[in-house]
Amino acid sequence: MNVQDAYNQWSVIYDTNDNPTRDLDADITRKALKDLRCNTIVEAGCGTGKNTAFLAERAHTVYALDFSPEMLAKAAARISAENVRFVETDLTQPWPVESESAEFVTCNLVLEHIADLNDVFSEAARVLSRSGHFYISELHPFKQYQGTVANFQQHGVTTQIDAFVHHISDFLAAATANGLHLLELGEWWHADDVQKPPRLITFLFEKT
Repeated sequence: MNVQDAYNQWSVIYDTNDNPTRDLDADITRKALKDLRCNTIVEAGCGTGKNTAFLAERAHTVYALDFSPEMLAKAAARISAENVRFVETDLTQPWPVESESAEFVTCNLVLEHIADLNDVFSEAARVLSRSGHFYISELHPFKQYQGTVANFQQHGVTTQIDAFVHHISDFLAAATANGLHLLELGEWWHADDVQKPPRLITFLFEKT
């Protein structure tokens, strides 16, 4: 199914269906960014806002971007923080954020749906100020190698969403090409993942 159509449909149950990947991402993001304080954060792919309220407590302004109007509507309905600006945005196109205006960019569970990582890395690098940071939390490629893709069940029907496999080296190459260098790399398991490959991978890059 078309990615945008799928997420519009998924928005109805995204916050309530059983989703260990979503829950693990929220948990590790809060742990990783608990000490973050800055003026401006760009959340590239905010979805229904599962991380947006948390980010709003850590910045003067949060630009919450997503290409799904239904996901954005859910996020706007659940978050009343006046410092959050929800903007419908195709992340493969120029973002509605000024160059070098943000200290932090975060991108969670989005990049598996982006064919060319450079589309996102180049915009993240553009909007970041010098020494700004780009945090990524994604489905681990080891899971993708096994055929795992984002999916949801609704009315007894399972919908799989179009996805692209990105190797760890692809993330690192995209970062280098856009003047970002790696500070941290993490691999994460859900409690249900005993003796299984890691479920998520995280990167923290800094703009040089």
